[in-house]
Amino acid sequence: MNATDRTPADLLGSALAADPARPLVTFYDDATGERVELSVATFANWVAKTANYLQGDLAAEPGDRLALLLPAHWQTAVWLLACSSVGVVAEVGGDPAAADLVVSGPDTLDAARACSGERVALALRPLGGRFPQPPAGFADYAVEVPGQGDRFAPFAPVDPGAPALVVGGEELTGAGIGARALADARDAGMPAAPRVLSGLPYDSWRGLSYGLYAPLAAGGSVVLCRHLEQLGAEGAAARETAEKVGFTVPLS
Repeated sequence: MNATDRTPADLLGSALAADPARPLVTFYDDATGERVELSVATFANWVAKTANYLQGDLAAEPGDRLALLLPAHWQTAVWLLACSSVGVVAEVGGDPAAADLVVSGPDTLDAARACSGERVALALRPLGGRFPQPPAGFADYAVEVPGQGDRFAPFAPVDPGAPALVVGGEELTGAGIGARALADARDAGMPAAPRVLSGLPYDSWRGLSYGLYAPLAAGGSVVLCRHLEQLGAEGAAARETAEKVGFTVPLS
């Protein structure tokens, strides 16, 4: 984390400038066997495309509230950084009826229909695949985003002191996310440039911090595992070795 970094988007920019080729997010779904590894450059490209879609096609503005109804997933991490880039407040598990727009996975579409604004759905299929049949009333993320621009510039500067994230009933600013994440990395005893393995869900600050923000702030990477409990102790230990993990987050 550089002295000039204030928001999660700043942290990603610094990571991109320092070493675009290194891994940033490695995602496993142990219920399906999926594995996806994104370098800093690839992840930043997804973020830029998503931010362009959010700001352009969805007409989102700084201060707008986005209900994020997605599990721990690499595409969820992309949306969190895209919201930070635009200045949109990501409300993790937020009330769609009170939000300006909603982003939903396949299991929360019924709840997401309560949003009167723009609705985006993610199939969460391997390799970012689209829905076989787009859900009625939703734009399919996998259809809309690939054609977006590879570089992003906000229409208005993002205020680091403005609200940026709501999780577990707590609201954090963009600057607060970066500072708190770096403090989490230090307090947890993460090594320099840590490779962190996390099987925590994204429904709490702890899950978001260890599963995204703390590794990013500390110049490291994350191995994000959904359904990690299905591996058992031996399988989890084998993954730590295979992925050269330097810090593992306890599930409880």
